[in-house]
Amino acid sequence: MLGLIISLIVIGIIAGALARLIVPGRQNLSILMTILLGIVGSFVGGFLGFLIFQRDPMDGFFQPAGIIGSVIGAIIVLLIWTRFAGRRAVNR
Repeated sequence: MLGLIISLIVIGIIAGALARLIVPGRQNLSILMTILLGIVGSFVGGFLGFLIFQRDPMDGFFQPAGIIGSVIGAIIVLLIWTRFAGRRAVNR
């Protein structure tokens, strides 16, 4: 169980950081929010991968395709976040 939590945090920081580097613009996110972005992106990427390929190959936790899917999912979540968070921001 502890190994799963540590793995989620490591993949979360990698996917979240890569998503923040790829998406243009400034994102005011803390390191904890970056990890959370990567974890949520991992679930989104896994769900989209399952919808596209109709199977879940459970061949281990660290897979190149899984990390790429996590980054793609994190990019999607970050784009949605910046779209809706930008509307609530107060311009001075």
